Amino acid sequence: MLKKFKDMATLKKQWFLVETDEDYEKAVERFEQIKYTLNGTDEHKEKMLLVHLISTYEKANSTLPDVNPIEMIKIRMEDFGYKSADLASAYGDKGTVSKVLNYKQSLSLNMIKKFSELLRIPVQYLVKDYDLKAS
Repeated sequence: MLKKFKDMATLKKQWFLVETDEDYEKAVERFEQIKYTLNGTDEHKEKMLLVHLISTYEKANSTLPDVNPIEMIKIRMEDFGYKSADLASAYGDKGTVSKVLNYKQSLSLNMIKKFSELLRIPVQYLVKDYDLKAS
């Protein structure tokens, strides 16, 4: 019985094109489970494949509006029920997040990476130019 369990544990999920919302949800769920795997492992290879499949699906099925990055962040915060404190805990600095959300400071590369992951916003939506408010 133990051998059978070991064999089952080594079975690999085979991924194909992500074509439906159900496929997408399964792929995202699996990505969340393995996103911190180490380079060189089978799970890392699976993670990289999932990134590609998820990204391709999102590009083909994107319903995100064409707005500036800050508005995009605010829309996705509302979608997920997040507050600025949630973004601050992901980024690590409440003051900077507040300045960014109030157009007083630009998004940093680190913020773009973290907010893209947290809010599931493709990076290309967060790197667009936008105007800051004068102090």
